[in-house]
Amino acid sequence: MRELGTALERAEAVLNRVRSESTGIAGRARRRRWAALVRRLKLAMIAALAVMVAAAVLGLFVPLGIGGFFLAMVATFVVAGTILFWPSVPETTPAALVQTDIRLLPQRTEEWLERQRPALPAPAVRLVDGIGARLDALAPQLATIDANVPIAVELRKLMAEELPELVAGYQRVPVNLRRDESRGQSPDRQLVEGLTTVDSELARLAGQLAHGDLDRLATQNRYLELKYRGAGE
Repeated sequence: MRELGTALERAEAVLNRVRSESTGIAGRARRRRWAALVRRLKLAMIAALAVMVAAAVLGLFVPLGIGGFFLAMVATFVVAGTILFWPSVPETTPAALVQTDIRLLPQRTEEWLERQRPALPAPAVRLVDGIGARLDALAPQLATIDANVPIAVELRKLMAEELPELVAGYQRVPVNLRRDESRGQSPDRQLVEGLTTVDSELARLAGQLAHGDLDRLATQNRYLELKYRGAGE
């Protein structure tokens, strides 16, 4: 019976991985990596073109000759290669999340979560994908928020401290003890319940932000109505 349960969990993990490759947290991470690569390619092409144009302009005033031509080509490859292969931004760590700007925190937290997925049980992976979707939707709401308002402080604590500590605490438990229920709930079950709580809290806080935006929009609309329609009447 235990072997059957293990086999089912493995099959579910494979299905979750395949599903998330296109629509989940892993899919969004892959799209961001492709977008970053495309940006680098564009920058490399622009830089190479700039070097070639500069060499051509210089050649109008100073004869470059064969040596100058090869030097310009080398400079072009060096500049383009430097842009393409320059080390990318270091991987986000829980310590770095605490220092991250609130406007960038949802994406950085999602990127960190994406790297933790392989070490999590299948039920937790589904919840992580859902949390990733909430973080992705939350990013535009935090684009203009004051980092010192209470809801921003609460969101920062949840994303940068409590969520990473929950996942890291689970990962510190030896693998052979993660399903052990001798002390009550197993670590696997505790992780799932903790992630469920995080998901619900993110939904609640995102709802509060949305209500605030709706209230401000309604207030602005009412102000315009009173100012212009009232004046016309």
